[in-house]
Amino acid sequence: QVQLVESGGGLVQAGGSLRVSCAVSGLTFRDYAMGWNRQGPGKEREFVAAVDWTGNRTHYADAVQGRFTISRDNAKNTVYLQMNSLKPEDTAVYICVAHTWMSELVRNKYAYGGQGTQVTVSS
Repeated sequence: QVQLVESGGGLVQAGGSLRVSCAVSGLTFRDYAMGWNRQGPGKEREFVAAVDWTGNRTHYADAVQGRFTISRDNAKNTVYLQMNSLKPEDTAVYICVAHTWMSELVRNKYAYGGQGTQVTVSS
């Protein structure tokens, strides 16, 4: 059974930082590119960031480029999203996703996804 379990969400003031994590089990972690999507209130789900299986290649949505950093630890089967300079418009449920192809994650497609963790940014 594949499980992607997010943690680390919470309430933060605008300009602050937060790191969310995703622990993965039930699949061969190194075989998958990993990513993060988000869904804000009244908005469609959107791509945020992706990282390839090595951790060396990343891709970001324009809205978060330069503020967010995705990384992974293959020894711990965990992927992270470090979020800096947070804005109220970053408020959303952040969802961990997996696909064998990073290009599919960038297209907002995924094979497996978690339940999400809520991130709320106050102004």
